Amino acid sequence: MTSACAPRTVVLLLGGVAAACASGRSTVSSPTPEAAVTATSSAEIEALYRARQDSARMRFTEADVRFVTGMIGHHAQALIMSGLARTHGASPALRRLAARIINAQEDEIALMSQWLEERGQPVPQVHIEGTRLLVHGAEHTGHMPGMLTPEQLQSIDAARGTEFDRLFLTLMIQHHRGAVTMVHELFATDGASQGDQVFKLGSDIAADQTTEVARMEHMLAEMSGGRAPR
Repeated sequence: MTSACAPRTVVLLLGGVAAACASGRSTVSSPTPEAAVTATSSAEIEALYRARQDSARMRFTEADVRFVTGMIGHHAQALIMSGLARTHGASPALRRLAARIINAQEDEIALMSQWLEERGQPVPQVHIEGTRLLVHGAEHTGHMPGMLTPEQLQSIDAARGTEFDRLFLTLMIQHHRGAVTMVHELFATDGASQGDQVFKLGSDIAADQTTEVARMEHMLAEMSGGRAPR
């Protein structure tokens, strides 16, 4: 009697093992409904995020384009002025300031050029010949706030040593204030600077150059016996 029951027991046990194995394979190979929903939701969220990024990139105005295009030329003149510090006997403190200006404004020119290119807008081509600035693709560059006249550029180029420091600080303060004015004019224009990049660019320029103006005023005051410039 025992021997007759044994095969049935073995069969039942094997059946249970087989069912367990089949169940195990099913659990490993097939994701749960919750996991499938999560994966789908993540893909949808990523697609939505990319779509919004593309939409934001295309959201710009003519005022934004004018500002970015003009600021490339404005920055380029600051590069001319700052580049003279290496060859015109500037003080160590002024050479450090000029180097910071070059680094910051070269980076911003690259950023602004990329912004225009991504939106299918003409990118100004900057050419510097001594103290002469040629900006192809940007009209009326010389009429922007703070831009130096050819005569002012010639005067700073002719100066050396302490006189160069004094002229550089005086004229770069003028130049920086002009850039800040351009930012304020942009922000005051209806519908302008709504995109994150243009708003951040304008905010950074205003903050950085306002800080540098204060530093240059302090340097100029020290040269003038403590009298702050008007």
